[in-house]
Amino acid sequence: MTRVGPVTVVGISVYPVRGCAGTPLERADVGAGGLVGDRAYAVVDLSGRVLRGKDTPALAGVTPTGHPDLDAAAVTAAVGTPVRLEPLTGRPDGAAAVHLVSRQALERAASGVVPAGCGTEDPRANLVLDLPADDSGDLERAWVGRRLRLGPVVLEVTRLPRHCLGVYAEVAQPGTVGVGDAVQILDGGAEPTG
Repeated sequence: MTRVGPVTVVGISVYPVRGCAGTPLERADVGAGGLVGDRAYAVVDLSGRVLRGKDTPALAGVTPTGHPDLDAAAVTAAVGTPVRLEPLTGRPDGAAAVHLVSRQALERAASGVVPAGCGTEDPRANLVLDLPADDSGDLERAWVGRRLRLGPVVLEVTRLPRHCLGVYAEVAQPGTVGVGDAVQILDGGAEPTG
């Protein structure tokens, strides 16, 4: 096993409205479906079509307030057409419960260095981890198939995003995660020290 130094949570974000900007948090409750409040609403135009961030880049400039009516008005102003917010039930096909990325991968992406097949755009991660001894900026990508403990929360890393940094995970044990929490790799792979 490779020892990577103490791994910690350095950022937490939820994206209450799919496609819109994230809301940074110090602590978040993690349920079976992911971070509570994450991707709770979809933006829908008058024809009933769901607007997606990749097709409607103006969504990324809207920071939700947590009030659906106010957020719908802000999105309407940003995209230039009337919209409404509809509660999402379940996850869209292919969506993971939690998206994790390392601070090091984000720094390398900012300088244009990314793993093959990845873009440099905002990965919209829920959890940003600090991996102090990771010079490659993609150590977390070796965690697929492993479990991570973050405080009381246990995540099972399931796969790599198709065109994005980091890894996707499902929730094996719900709980609350906070900035500063230590991360422990439970099953093989790169093992933190300390």
